[in-house]
Amino acid sequence: MQTEWINALLGGVLIGISVSLMLYWNGRVTGISGIINGVLSPLKGDSQWRVLFIAGLVLGGLVMRQMNSDFFENTLQTPMWTVGVAGLLVGFGTIMGSGCTSGHGVCGISRLSPRSLIATVVFMVAGTLAVVLFRKLGILL
Repeated sequence: MQTEWINALLGGVLIGISVSLMLYWNGRVTGISGIINGVLSPLKGDSQWRVLFIAGLVLGGLVMRQMNSDFFENTLQTPMWTVGVAGLLVGFGTIMGSGCTSGHGVCGISRLSPRSLIATVVFMVAGTLAVVLFRKLGILL
């Protein structure tokens, strides 16, 4: 029996719950690029929760890896330098797009933000085109 759709559904529900709780308890949107940006250019007294949030993301992944070594299956067959370049491009994209996929796609759309709706459509179209193009050319994938 395939359980991939169940895992995706449960993951989506958990993300939705965590984003809702962050907004309810802290009055803050869970946009990862905004949280990281706040650590890199902190306002007075505003960086502690951001550092703890990022640490929680990293530690949560490490704990899951310890509990089940197959949890993060390594399927990348590309050099790490390309992953680094991709990360930098994503970073520049989040600056240009005023947010990342979690900020726009999860938080912005749920708040009925027109800018977030447009950004999410652009993310999806660009991602789909990239996958189609790379598969057609046989690059990276």
